[in-house]
Amino acid sequence: MTGPASVTRVEFPGLFDLQINGFAGVDFNAPDLTSDAVGVALETMRACGVTRVLPTLITSSLADFAASARVLASVNDDAIAGIHMEGPYLSPDDGPRGAHPREHVTAASTDDFERRQAAALGRIVLVTLAPEVPGALPLIESLVAAGVRVAIGHTAASQQQLADAVAAGATLATHLGNGCAAVLPRHPNVIWEQLAADALYASLIVDGHHLPPATVKAMVRAKGVDRTILVTDATAAAGRVPGRYRMGAVDCELGADGRVSLAGTPFLAGSSLTLDRAIATTVRFTGLPIETVIPMASAIPAQYLGKTTAGTVTADWDTERFELRILNVTP
Repeated sequence: MTGPASVTRVEFPGLFDLQINGFAGVDFNAPDLTSDAVGVALETMRACGVTRVLPTLITSSLADFAASARVLASVNDDAIAGIHMEGPYLSPDDGPRGAHPREHVTAASTDDFERRQAAALGRIVLVTLAPEVPGALPLIESLVAAGVRVAIGHTAASQQQLADAVAAGATLATHLGNGCAAVLPRHPNVIWEQLAADALYASLIVDGHHLPPATVKAMVRAKGVDRTILVTDATAAAGRVPGRYRMGAVDCELGADGRVSLAGTPFLAGSSLTLDRAIATTVRFTGLPIETVIPMASAIPAQYLGKTTAGTVTADWDTERFELRILNVTP
């Protein structure tokens, strides 16, 4: 018996999320994080087709960062392809700083990074920073020389500061269109400059809350499908019911509409997105075929990091409902 004409069976490499703060009630930024909790999160992600991730640690004290990083680095699971360190070298200003705690935002420093990398047992492979922060450019050069990828994010950098960061070796725009001031000059601004920088890949959070449809469509067209990466920026709220959750020291609230906000405010604080839904929503927003969009969440992020995807996903794609239903994930 055949299924509806609108449903097509698809098979593709395992999905690869470069930015995920937690999942299924597990907060990777929690100082009391355990390896068992990480295992639960990784296994639950697999049901969404995700087989490789960069657990993401946001701005915090060195002690809190180290506590979480040691656990993540010691988990013996190939699904963890490294750690994404987002902050603390970010803009201290309201707006660009986003949900990152201001009291822990600091200037960029090779010494500080080396302490964090030691705590992470050398597993940090991606760092998001703001180019205008003191010490950013020497740190970018040092990270690139050590084989660590550098992304630009949570920034109010000038045109020249962005250009200098790219020249120093930055290669990714973290969740482009977010982590910047709510009101920007028409031009130039941090979004246009990063879209136009051919050396930068761009990661996008396509959940319908972070970016409107026309913005996603225009950004993918400008950056090109080969340099667009879908990420979730998911928190512990992903895969859970509406309510209060934590991201390190940050209180978050998941609404009935799936939006995750700083508790008691309208401001975004990560997401409840899953990567399979990000693919489906990107198809709906851009009009691109799913075969073109899937690599943005699998092969392209793997290629960006110089790593490989893992496993194979079998799913049904409903072209009328824009639903990607994961059926099976094999190693």
